[in-house]
Formats: sequence, structure tokens, C-alpha cells
Amino acid sequence: MGQLSSMFNGLARSLSSIKKTKALKDSCTNGDRKEAVKAMAKDAKKNDLILRTSGIVNVDGSNNLASVYSKRGEKGVNQDCCIVWEEFGCQEDMIFCGIFDGHGPWGHFVAKSVRDSMPSSLLCNWQETLVEASVDPDFDLGSQKKLQRFNIWKHSYLKTCAAVDKELEQHRKIDAFNSGTTALTIVRQGDNVFIANVGDSRAVLGTTPSEDGNIAAVQLTIDFKPNLPQETERITECNGRVFCLPDEPGVHRVWLPHEDSPGLAMSRAFGDYCVKDFGLISVPQVTHRHITTKDQFVVLATDGVWDVISNEEAVTIVWSGEREKAAKRLVERAGVAWRKKRKGIAVDDISAIVLFFHSSSNQIPTLD
Repeated sequence: MGQLSSMFNGLARSLSSIKKTKALKDSCTNGDRKEAVKAMAKDAKKNDLILRTSGIVNVDGSNNLASVYSKRGEKGVNQDCCIVWEEFGCQEDMIFCGIFDGHGPWGHFVAKSVRDSMPSSLLCNWQETLVEASVDPDFDLGSQKKLQRFNIWKHSYLKTCAAVDKELEQHRKIDAFNSGTTALTIVRQGDNVFIANVGDSRAVLGTTPSEDGNIAAVQLTIDFKPNLPQETERITECNGRVFCLPDEPGVHRVWLPHEDSPGLAMSRAFGDYCVKDFGLISVPQVTHRHITTKDQFVVLATDGVWDVISNEEAVTIVWSGEREKAAKRLVERAGVAWRKKRKGIAVDDISAIVLFFHSSSNQIPTLD
């Protein structure tokens, strides 16, 4: 097992020769890859490289520091969950972050199931796609052009999300017919960030465009709400319905053709099989960002944050204090904002991950 993990590690680090990758492809079955990834995950957990609760991941020698915090709202069990996996796939220059927002009676189980299965599935598919690309005569082993690297991650993500949703539907212990979860994940690989979004959580970049150290916000994802024109069109073409309830003006939801259910407030999610034939999809939007020296961090947060905190407010909150407490500070500020701005409405579960890109010596805080 250790030898197989080492082979994959060597492949992903260098892809030193087509001969080597052809031999690897011939010798490794899909089952072998899954076992290798399980061993990687087990080792990472043992060495405190995987975090599934609130806290920080800050590995010696790494350019990353990830701050994570999740707080239960007033609706019952916390249906949000998170994961950070430093040295993703035994790669020193890679980190995986994911935030998941469950809904429905089984939502917390669905969210945790997707959280636990997605990283390993993505790693398997990335390794397989990397091998296949490396034996393609048009693939440049020397430079690995940006477009090729993006296409590898995009293909891996699309394949992963399809597989995860299918496996969830067949899960013997989780009923995801009327329950589901969103999923916002990123992979940092060196100076590149690859983002995949299913649902209405949001990724926002904190960057310093000028020399004065003031922080600015750049939204990296689309909130996939049912009222987005392209989302509405797909849903209605599939005979689903999109409308607001009288007591929720402005909150568009997805409904079955002839029943006023389930009333989903997002247009993409894992699970929710009751409306999968009526326009709801689990296909991610996959995008890419090249990290510059001006780009300081990225915030991944569930809609419990963005319902009451603007992008600009969020990056200012993160930039104004200790990095280790950045996610907690943002979540707690969002909780205060809920009680001020949405009086009479139960506070949602609120969760955030903040991934910093550079050493703390480069940070010049702007106090709010």
C-alpha cells in the first residue's frame, strides 16, 4: 500500500516520463487507487493535516493557514459542516477546503456524507485524469499549461460530483429524497486556486490592489439561486416551478410541478432526488484563479453569512485581527447582524473557512 501511495505521489509531483505514467496506468486498477487514497486520508488525519471541526490548520513550512468555525443556529441541529485537508494527496503544495450546508430532515447526514466522500473521490479522479492526460501526445509534460491544468481539475470535479450524487442516492442509511446539501470546495495548488460550487454558498477573495494595505473583495462564485435567469430557464424547461411564497417576498424557491413542495432556496444541490427530474442539478461551476502577491486570502462561507454580511464587510472583518480567529470572528459578527437585520427570523447555521495564502509578515491590517 505504501508503495502504491508513493507511486501516485511521484506521479503528481513531477510526471517525469510518459513511460512511467503508462506503466502506472496499466498496473493500477480503480480499486487500487481508492485504497491508496484511503491510506493517504488515514495518514493525513493521523498527522493532524485534516480538520473537520472548528479550529486551524497551520503546518510548519506551509504557505497556508486555514481558520475554520461553525456555529449552530436556532433551527435545531447544525446542518453545516466543513473540511480542510492540508498536503492534499501527499502534495506539499496542495490544500483542499470544503464547506457544506445541509437542508431537510436528513440534511446534516447528507452534508457529512458528501463532506466525507468528496475529497477522496476527487483525489482518485484527479490522479486518473492526470495519468490519462500525461499519455496524450498533445499534453505538455514540461510546462503543464494553465488551460490544461484547469481542464484536468474541471474534468475531475465534474466526474466527482456526478459520482458522489449517484452514491448518495444509493446510500442505504441516508434518505436524501427530500434532503440535500450544497457544496463549495477549493483546491489550492501552488499559485493556483480551483473552485467548484454546487449551491448558494460563496467564495470571496480578499486582495490588496493598492500599496496602502486596504483590503478589497472579489466574489469568485455565483450564488445558484432559482431566480437566476439560466437556472429558472432550466428548471421550468424540466416542468419544475420557481416562485416566492406570499410571506417570503424575494425568496425564490424550487417546487414540484403539481405540489407546493419541497421549496428549495437553491437551484443546485446534492440529494433532493424528489426534484432532480425537475431542474435541480448537482453539476458544479468550476473556475480558476491565479494567486498573486496582492491576493491575501479566500473566504468560503454558507449563506448564513452572506444573508447579512456583504463581501466588503466580510473581508474587512477577516483582515482586521488575528488570522487564527478570522473564521470565528466572521461567524460571530454574522450572528450579531442576523439579530439586528432579520428580527423575528430564526438565525441560520453559520459557517466559514478562511484560507490565507502568504506568511503573516506580509499582512498590514486595516482596523474597522
